[in-house]
Amino acid sequence: MIIGIPREIKEHEYRVAITPFGVRELAKEGHRVIVEKAAGLGSGFSDEEYLLAGAELTDRGSLFGNSELIVKVKEPVPGEYDLFRDGQALFTFLHLASNPELVKILLRKNISAFAYETLEANGCLPLLTPMSEIAGRMAPVVAAYYLQKIHGGLGLLLTGAEDVPPAQVVILGAGVVGMNALKVAYGMGAKVVVLNRGVEKLKRIDELYKGMVKTAPAEKEHIEAETLRADVLIGAVYITGAKTPKLISRALVSRMKKGSVIVDVSVDQGGCIETTRPATHSSPVYTVDGIIHYTVANMPGAYPRTSTLALTNKTLEYVEILVSSGIEKAVKENETLKTALNTYNGKITHKAVAEAMSALID
Repeated sequence: MIIGIPREIKEHEYRVAITPFGVRELAKEGHRVIVEKAAGLGSGFSDEEYLLAGAELTDRGSLFGNSELIVKVKEPVPGEYDLFRDGQALFTFLHLASNPELVKILLRKNISAFAYETLEANGCLPLLTPMSEIAGRMAPVVAAYYLQKIHGGLGLLLTGAEDVPPAQVVILGAGVVGMNALKVAYGMGAKVVVLNRGVEKLKRIDELYKGMVKTAPAEKEHIEAETLRADVLIGAVYITGAKTPKLISRALVSRMKKGSVIVDVSVDQGGCIETTRPATHSSPVYTVDGIIHYTVANMPGAYPRTSTLALTNKTLEYVEILVSSGIEKAVKENETLKTALNTYNGKITHKAVAEAMSALID
């Protein structure tokens, strides 16, 4: 198969979808790998390394024009829409539930679109997990930075000081993002509260942290009470393929402490806070009613070397399965890749995405 690896053009996105090692493995299997010039530079991989691994280097137009399968990191952006050919295949993070414009393009061009974030194997999301780990670990660090008074924050040191209590960090969700945010926030010395709809994960936190972390069900009264106490609020909610439910209203945000910080990691799927809107690394924060919001839609892109290695360590296995079996066979026979399939032959094939796009379909 002819596999194309374009350079990411989303603002401040420096990750690359396949490393030179991955190219070498695919080339060994007889596949032709086309890499756009400078695609790996942001992650520390030179064009020479790709050439030595067996890749062909080319420009963007030729890459899209010749490739059967496009493998990316982030969802296509408007500047890439016209480059796709009818009937091509795409494997990347898509987050379609909050992107109806991209859905229309994929359907119109009959793209077989496989999404990293919906691929399920053995009850897990193996391609989403490494990026969720990084985003979760970033969240308390980012929040600590924006708590500084010079950024409009409370002027509160997250760790506290001798005889001065630490900041209170409230985490909505106890999945991969939430657990990693908890690990770092607790390690920094913050006072941490975790809210989650399922009690089993809360019981696990109680066991791991010996009661040193407060937990509560994510019910309305608990959400409201803990949000109003929060110095930092981290949104860590994810429902596979679906648009994230809004757990925090604009009215509740307006009642938070002025200068407190929201980090909504759920922004890729629409965000779990009503005031969330996508931000970029060049303009990462905005303020609503005196509350600082950090809502960058590709948080792990800030650490591209770590993120690229963590992601490609997981994705290569599935790229190899996809190209060895072929798109048609994978769609029909591979149960794991079926979970990743979001659009095919002009139709939405993932239930949660279809429900999010119901207005578009009608």
